[in-house]
Amino acid sequence: MLANIHSWFQAGVDAGLLPNIFSYGFVVNAFIACLMIGPLLGALGTLVVVKRLAFLSEAVGHSALTGVSIGILMGEPVTEPWISLFAFSILFAISLQWVRGRTTVPYDALIGVFLAFALALGAALLMFVAKKINAHLVEQVLFGSILTASAYDLIILSVISVAVLILAFTASNQAFLNALSPDIAKARRIRVTLHDYGFVLLIALITVAAVKIIGAILVGALLLIPAASARLIASDLRSMVGYSMLIATTSALTGVLLPMQMKWAIGTGPAIILAACTWFVFAICLYSFRKRSTAICA
Repeated sequence: MLANIHSWFQAGVDAGLLPNIFSYGFVVNAFIACLMIGPLLGALGTLVVVKRLAFLSEAVGHSALTGVSIGILMGEPVTEPWISLFAFSILFAISLQWVRGRTTVPYDALIGVFLAFALALGAALLMFVAKKINAHLVEQVLFGSILTASAYDLIILSVISVAVLILAFTASNQAFLNALSPDIAKARRIRVTLHDYGFVLLIALITVAAVKIIGAILVGALLLIPAASARLIASDLRSMVGYSMLIATTSALTGVLLPMQMKWAIGTGPAIILAACTWFVFAICLYSFRKRSTAICA
């Protein structure tokens, strides 16, 4: 399947319909990864913004560094320590939600405690990991390297994408109702606790899937910025989801393809976030213009 896709892109290059950069297999893989990770992060990001849990996505993203370190120490492949990465991030997110339901500590403070633990443990383990791997591999974990996306990475993204699509068709309305008003959700006999656990689990899964592409430090930003931009320009929740998915996807594509086409020496992870920030500036300007126009008309 992937070989056929590469052949289609090569045919487009040969016909002069696509830039020459698409003749490289790793660029095609990066392009496909953007088309999957953009809508995923954009859609979930709307829930993150509505539930005001931007700090949670940052915490889960930073916990990935600890998961990678544990995997390498346990003998997993240096470039693909998926088992420990998924296991630790999922355990981190579920434990956080479990403690939240059993304490009176404010959620943001609790997230800060878990984040500090994950960073401290990751930093401690890195001292041992540094003896076994090249420092550039750690940099890829922190800031991402979408151009190294392999067929295996795309398979993982595909599986998660299908799972999210199934959940979107079956439980998206309930999830947004729970995010907007948990009390009404309870009155309608929606299992709020189950949705809360499912939400943090989705954040963990999508964050881990995006770590190699965007980086542990920056993945939270692509969850937050497109959704925050969409909130400024959308008129309702449905359009907010659509705008967020569009902004996240175009930011990912722009951050990958534009630096390569223009031959800029900039990492793909930072380039993706800078593209998203450009969207955010545009959204602020558009929001201000609409607000001023409304005031004048009034």
